[in-house]
Amino acid sequence: MSQSKPVLHILTGPTAVGKTEAALSWAEKNNAEILSCDSVCVYRGMDIGAAKPTTQQQQRVRHHGINLVEPTARYSVTQYITYAQDTVRGIQSRNKNILITGGSGFYLAAFFGPVSDDLMVNDATINEVRQLQEQGLDALLRRLQEIEQRPLPEWLDQKNPIRVAKALERRLSSEQSLDEIREEFLLKKSPFEGFTVKTDLLERPDEELRTRISQRTHAMLKEGLIEEAEKLLSLNLDPELPSARAVGYRATMDWLADGKKVALDGLAERINLDTWALVRKQRKWFKRLGLS
Repeated sequence: MSQSKPVLHILTGPTAVGKTEAALSWAEKNNAEILSCDSVCVYRGMDIGAAKPTTQQQQRVRHHGINLVEPTARYSVTQYITYAQDTVRGIQSRNKNILITGGSGFYLAAFFGPVSDDLMVNDATINEVRQLQEQGLDALLRRLQEIEQRPLPEWLDQKNPIRVAKALERRLSSEQSLDEIREEFLLKKSPFEGFTVKTDLLERPDEELRTRISQRTHAMLKEGLIEEAEKLLSLNLDPELPSARAVGYRATMDWLADGKKVALDGLAERINLDTWALVRKQRKWFKRLGLS
């Protein structure tokens, strides 16, 4: 009789829904270690705005995927997958259950199927695409159309500058068409194919979630978000880095760079709006992954 597959337990949901305490409670009851699935928690020094588990919370349950790189570093989903695979093997070796928690859609998707190809994009290509990005979406599309030499595929979101830029990077790095690159990608195996994935999705009514977001924003500003943003601002981050675009931090850095001309309540309101936009994106990911 064949042995059943090992299980990956996933606890996810939109930001501010209450994942941290729910994950701690589950992990304590089920002899588990926690692997973060949050693309901001990987950065050191971005603690308050990322709503990282506190030192006390991390003492309750062993955590992974937190404070991996400096904010100036580029950290890709491919790097996260490699790290997650190594971490999962380590947790298994300790005979512990595995709980993955977080709401970053691209990272989360890695536990359900392939999310990256094997194409190597060199620095010269990255710089070329970045220069085109500065010229705007139309410049990216013109270059992509020029090299593709055929109508751009319908599956490519041509209104999304980031998606178009990534497509151009891959097209410049391969002799294959976009469709051929995508077909090859779809044939790849899931990084966690040997596991059974069990998922719980936490949700709250919109009004309740908006209230929690507002309360959390107020607490973050009181507890040191501005000081963290000041440190980030001093690093002169590349604006395309995820650390520079992180919700909460981006608004606060803009506020600081503008000389604090808007009242603190105005900054809080922008953070709340940005956070709600993130919730909408997260819910789209949950739906895409069949979780809602």
